[in-house]
Amino acid sequence: MRKSRLSWYKQTKLLKLFVADSTARIASSLVGVNKTTASYYFHRLRLLIYENSQEPGLLEGEIEVDESYFGGGREGKRGRGAGNNVPVFGLLQRNGSVYACIIPNTRADTLILIIREKVKPDSIVYTDSFRSYNGLDVSEFTHYRINHSKEFVQDINHINGIENFWSQAKRHMRKYNGIPKEHFHLFLKKCEWRFNYSDPKRLLYQLKQWVKQELNYLSRTAP
Repeated sequence: MRKSRLSWYKQTKLLKLFVADSTARIASSLVGVNKTTASYYFHRLRLLIYENSQEPGLLEGEIEVDESYFGGGREGKRGRGAGNNVPVFGLLQRNGSVYACIIPNTRADTLILIIREKVKPDSIVYTDSFRSYNGLDVSEFTHYRINHSKEFVQDINHINGIENFWSQAKRHMRKYNGIPKEHFHLFLKKCEWRFNYSDPKRLLYQLKQWVKQELNYLSRTAP
């Protein structure tokens, strides 16, 4: 928002299109601004979401966890087969929020450390049959796993919630013909934010408040 000459009327229209998941190219045409201006404004909105999204408290109850890969040409493969894809780990509390983060690898020590940092002991953790989750069998959690080679749902034993988040996030990111790795965390946080606060009116209200807060801060600190 810094040095923006856009009227609040045009900013509001861009905010609505951003919440509606429009691309900057389409938004620029509908609002009547330069594509570069719309792209920069959308980038600033993603930064605001990233900066204002608080880390969740400890997740508890029934937690679905899963790892996935974004980008590249071999999406969905794990480990070395993933090529240049970005590995991401997600935790979803049933009837609650999702938390997603970029990870360096999908080894057991990486994934289980995050689970221990984000999930309350004695919670129920659902995973697929990936071997990196084997350590959960002898942990402070109750561990259930679903073997996707045989079935995807076994009563309450499934990870459909977190897989639904992956599906939504990948569908959103396919709109962009490649996302620079240095900005990927912003797009991921936007997907998390949209999933957790799914009501468009709530998303728009929250985003407007963050924009106004930043504009007020810039006006107070301007020389």
